[in-house]
Amino acid sequence: MMKTEQKTAVVTGGTKGIGRAVAEALLERGNRVFICARNKRELSEAIESLSPKGKVDGEVCDVRSESQVRMMLDECVRVFGGIDILVNNAGVGVFGQSVEELEPEDFRRILETNLFGVFYTCHYALPRLKEKGGYIINISSLAGQNAHPGMAAYNASKFGLNGFSEALMQEVRQDDVKVSYICPGSVNTEFGGDSVSKEKAWQLQAEDIAQTVIDLLDFAPNALPSKIEIRPSKPPKR
Repeated sequence: MMKTEQKTAVVTGGTKGIGRAVAEALLERGNRVFICARNKRELSEAIESLSPKGKVDGEVCDVRSESQVRMMLDECVRVFGGIDILVNNAGVGVFGQSVEELEPEDFRRILETNLFGVFYTCHYALPRLKEKGGYIINISSLAGQNAHPGMAAYNASKFGLNGFSEALMQEVRQDDVKVSYICPGSVNTEFGGDSVSKEKAWQLQAEDIAQTVIDLLDFAPNALPSKIEIRPSKPPKR
């Protein structure tokens, strides 16, 4: 199996929610973690908070920018000497607006973050991942296979991410690079303007997705769970 200790992991969108939980889980198992986010203050606070758990660093990066992604990955290599694990978690969404209502700039922002950003990180990280073998884990969504009105842009980005992940998995499996994508249902985070609350305790927690990441990394080397669907076990009755 790919031991989840003493590896270097890049986690995009690593300051809160699922990304923060993944970073914590990786650090607790003795890995080096490099996080990125758009907000400099949030990034600094996250690094300071995570530092007692292990070796962590990071850089401000908007994954929509090819040049920023490349510089961020280069900085990770400079600081930690390489890249073994890439967790593509950064994402945005606009919900409740029809295609007619949705601003073109929002559609572009969602696609560029959720899909183009994943391409950029994978494109520039793969040469490093191929050096010793590695793992790419893309955080997708059940919205990548179930379309809903008012979610066209988000649906499009996650449908695209799922197809991208499947193709990439087949391209690099012979290079000792595994690719998996996780499709969560409702997660109790602040994503999309939501809020964390006890009333939503029935939802998945960010730690549940982090545990799934760890489970994938611990899987036997001859087996590849390329797609994981995870949903709340007991949602409210309708």
